[in-house]
Amino acid sequence: QVQLVESGGDSVQPGGSLRLSCAASRSILSFNTMGWYRQAPGKQRELVAAITSRGSTNLADSVKGRFTISRDNGKNTVYLQMDSLKPEDTAVYYCNAETRLMLYWGQGTQVTVSS
Repeated sequence: QVQLVESGGDSVQPGGSLRLSCAASRSILSFNTMGWYRQAPGKQRELVAAITSRGSTNLADSVKGRFTISRDNGKNTVYLQMDSLKPEDTAVYYCNAETRLMLYWGQGTQVTVSS
């Protein structure tokens, strides 16, 4: 059983920054891809950013230039650095990990951007 534990969610003002962390209970090199999704009230869950085991990244158009995804294999942790936050970034952010056969989710962490 794989556990993904997110942390770092908080309430910030527009223009602020946050760094989310996702710690896995086993080596993240065992996952083909890890990513961050978000779900705002009344909306579908959407992909924010993803990173492969080789380090290739993919970012949603809405966050390009503001968010960065990275990984620390030694700490089995994936990060989402979020800068220039906007009110529309408010959502619950979920960590995701994929193997060829399985899909794992964390419990989510709340990010609120408001003045």
